[in-house]
Amino acid sequence: MAGAVEEIVRRAGGCAVIDGGFATQLEALGADINDPLWSAACLITKPHLIKEVHMQYLEAGADVIISSSYQATIPGFLARGMLLEEAEGLLRRSIELALEARDEFWKSTLRKSKPAYNRALVAASIGSYGAYLADGSEYSGSYGEDITTEKLKDFHRRRLQVLASAGPDLIAFEAIPNKMEAQALVELLEEENIQVPSWICFSSVDGKNLCSGESFAECLQFLNASDKVAVVGVNCTPPQFIEGIIRELKKQTKKAIAVYPNSGEVWDGRAKRWLPAECFGHKSFDALAKRWQEAGASFVGGCCRTTPSTIRAVSKVLKGKTAYSATQI
Repeated sequence: MAGAVEEIVRRAGGCAVIDGGFATQLEALGADINDPLWSAACLITKPHLIKEVHMQYLEAGADVIISSSYQATIPGFLARGMLLEEAEGLLRRSIELALEARDEFWKSTLRKSKPAYNRALVAASIGSYGAYLADGSEYSGSYGEDITTEKLKDFHRRRLQVLASAGPDLIAFEAIPNKMEAQALVELLEEENIQVPSWICFSSVDGKNLCSGESFAECLQFLNASDKVAVVGVNCTPPQFIEGIIRELKKQTKKAIAVYPNSGEVWDGRAKRWLPAECFGHKSFDALAKRWQEAGASFVGGCCRTTPSTIRAVSKVLKGKTAYSATQI
């Protein structure tokens, strides 16, 4: 692992806590994210809410907070009639808001007689090409026959350059659904000589393969060969699959493993609502998180429909008595 990544894991007692669902919490604060830009629309309309969500996750014990740029793309902003400079400015703003929240929270922590947290890392979120399309392909990995590795690199290149230059501690490629895109990202990190450590997290619908049906082993071959990728893992995946995925990844890689699944609730696209979580042995999310740590995860958090309450419970169960000792990184 890269220095800062390795250090936050050590400071957290062997397993660092990632934050939880971003759009979920924005909605709880009253934001309307029914928009092609999804939660990134708040960068334009309500940036103060983005900062508030970051603060809530920091208070809950997150060691890593992820920026609001998952669905923030230059083409997406241009389609809203923005100039290129404005689009790039909003990408930078997503990192600035997270950094501001982290630094303000850390200052307030240090003022307390018994400081209670680690100084969090800020990860710049980069969603898949399918997330930009917003046509469901982020859940299938099917981008069409005309999409090539080179086209995917061209799509991601400028966003990666802008976000990496804005000062994050990590680059988080999230919910990558197919091998081609993962390969494009690894090649892009090399071509652009990105010095910020990265993680690449896949999404899975069956717990055995990527959404595309390709195996984790196929993707890990070239991820393992890249020293730009510090962490691999899965997110936006049902929680009942996570323990098995960690065990499979442990066989295939020596890199640190990050997992931050959905709450277990299932989105009903026809009814446009969330259905209750499928039964996974009466285990609460935080109890499962402990099992993920024991299986070998170095980073654990939540994705869709998880909240600061979820992350507070995860932080408590993972850190136990060692939780919340303030340490400078």
